[in-house]
Amino acid sequence: MSHAIQPTIQFNRRAFLKAASATVFAAAANPALPKSSQAAESEAYRLVVTTDRKRILQAAAEFVSQTPLTITAFPTRRSAGGLHDFYSQADYFWPNPKDPTAPYINRDGQSNPDNFDDHRKAMVRLSIQMPALTAAWLLTDDSRYAKRACDHLRAWFVTPETLMSPSLNFAQAVQGVSTGRSYGIIDTLHLVEVARAASFLTPGFLTKAMLSPEDSRAIKAWFQSYLDWLNSSNPGKTERDAKNNHAICWALQAAEYARLAGDEAARKEVYRRYREIMLPDQMAEDGSFPRELARTKPYSYSIFNFDGMAGLCQSLKGIIPDPPAFQLPDGRGLAKAAEFIYPYIKDKRAWKWAKDVEHFDPLPVRSPGLLFSGIAFHQQKYIDLWKTLNPDPTDKEVIRNFPIRQPLLWV
Repeated sequence: MSHAIQPTIQFNRRAFLKAASATVFAAAANPALPKSSQAAESEAYRLVVTTDRKRILQAAAEFVSQTPLTITAFPTRRSAGGLHDFYSQADYFWPNPKDPTAPYINRDGQSNPDNFDDHRKAMVRLSIQMPALTAAWLLTDDSRYAKRACDHLRAWFVTPETLMSPSLNFAQAVQGVSTGRSYGIIDTLHLVEVARAASFLTPGFLTKAMLSPEDSRAIKAWFQSYLDWLNSSNPGKTERDAKNNHAICWALQAAEYARLAGDEAARKEVYRRYREIMLPDQMAEDGSFPRELARTKPYSYSIFNFDGMAGLCQSLKGIIPDPPAFQLPDGRGLAKAAEFIYPYIKDKRAWKWAKDVEHFDPLPVRSPGLLFSGIAFHQQKYIDLWKTLNPDPTDKEVIRNFPIRQPLLWV
């Protein structure tokens, strides 16, 4: 590991042991992780602690008093599903101004503010609070944080009265057109970091497990069931085979849910698809994503797909060849994607393509792809830029496309 990412402050013995514990967990969660990478993992952990400790503890202090809230608290007659079925409406579909009774029509990149959004809001709330609480527990050993994080997991994935069904048949519905579409699977991208955080709370080598064996089995079974649905259902297979960011988001979900469930065969299959299908189909030789550049929000979608790819490679670590380092014979890979997007995250004024039709001003935010790439490729400039960016955006649309907020759980 390059000396460039060494933290500039000294850590006490407790902090060092925490870093070492995280490394032990990483090796336990990914048995194929090379022993030679353990020191690098520990350095990366300390780097994130240096940057995010205050932020994590402030958030957790607020969240620890807030009780879980799942989708069952928000029933809606718009949904064709039941109380436990996640429901959302397609963002970019609007009433037909020529005929209010006609099916909705598409206005790409322009979100309809009148859509039902309560299930999404509940899931985003879960994805913000539960990982932050888990990260705070790792930093402090304060069981209050872990217990509240476990409360969220039980409410969403164990308790019969409040759990969510492990399928997504009614997401991104379009009035007059469809009761649910495959595109809706991107909504559960916000469960990725929840699954990541859950792996620290289940019985393992990190410390005393905060979840009971029974709850742990139930949570892993939920994610395995949802993974099976992603792999076997028509909506899941459609998203898997998409040619743009939807396929990367499918892969990131499948990889992380398989990691929690201990399904190594599924992880390896996701990696094969990334190497042989997604990377060749989506990335140009300069590291750009042409299909994202063709959208009405090319800037945000380019960063979003880069972050998703970087998160995917981080999730798949431990499989050989090393996912972040993998590249096609012509050089296309995560390093090339980072090289392409870095100048435009550093200075948005340099962006050569059209400005996004909406939500352009709040961008960029703290791209996890910069951190993961900076660590993987020893690029201090990526890490330095990552540190300067906003880690907690408030813009609703930006939050929707920002699912990895606690890198402490990923390094």
